[in-house]
Amino acid sequence: MAAVKTVGIFAKPNSSRATKLVPELLRWLAHHGIEARFDNETAHYAGMLVGLDRQHVPEGCNLAIVLGGDGTLLSAARAVGNRAIPLLAVNLGGLGFLTSITTDDLFPELERAITGALKITRRKMLSVSLVRENATVATYQALNDVVIAKSAMARIVYLEAWADDSFVCEYKADGLIIYPTMDSICLTPICPHTLTNRPLIIPAAMGVRVVSKALGEEAFLTVDGQVGSPLEAGDAVECGMSDFDVLLVQPPHKTFFDVLRQKLKWGER
Repeated sequence: MAAVKTVGIFAKPNSSRATKLVPELLRWLAHHGIEARFDNETAHYAGMLVGLDRQHVPEGCNLAIVLGGDGTLLSAARAVGNRAIPLLAVNLGGLGFLTSITTDDLFPELERAITGALKITRRKMLSVSLVRENATVATYQALNDVVIAKSAMARIVYLEAWADDSFVCEYKADGLIIYPTMDSICLTPICPHTLTNRPLIIPAAMGVRVVSKALGEEAFLTVDGQVGSPLEAGDAVECGMSDFDVLLVQPPHKTFFDVLRQKLKWGER
């Protein structure tokens, strides 16, 4: 990892823990001669009137610090995009599977960052396109999942799934979740009305296309639970592996299975 000269900071709104942590973090960075770029939420905690739009925070940064929960990280990951900037995600929320670094680990991790000794892991992203009448009307990048679900008024949605040019099946369900998993894509129906509709793993190279057969706007596309669009009949959601990964700083002395045991209380009575 290159020497850290400029850091981008993304903070969760309305966090009492961030109120104390942000000024301390900015003092630490200034003491070490590191420039800080930050969003409006971070500026608020620092007693400033305004910061940068999140999309502009990563420009020129060597490292991004995320202060919040998994939702804040997902938003920051989309802002970082394809810049290959490692994200150091500090959990200020509740469960936090992705933001698994504690506040106690923040400054030791920054010390490691200065020496280029951070341990980095890669997370796959999905590239998502919404196609309507043979024209792409929206594009997204997803870190966690893509969900096509019924709207509030709909009782069920009808979806047709394809892998490359091969028809997979028609889903009659409350919705469908599409995950990037390793070098593959997982399709998981939500409350399917046919019990034989099970989760399906598809090679990433094939790509997935899901066509909405719902009438009107009975289905809705959501990316990472944060952005999306209503779907019209005949709309196609095309998903494939993105050309870039998200770089996450791995917690010190902690594997992914350690995180699962801690967060899900595995083995406890």
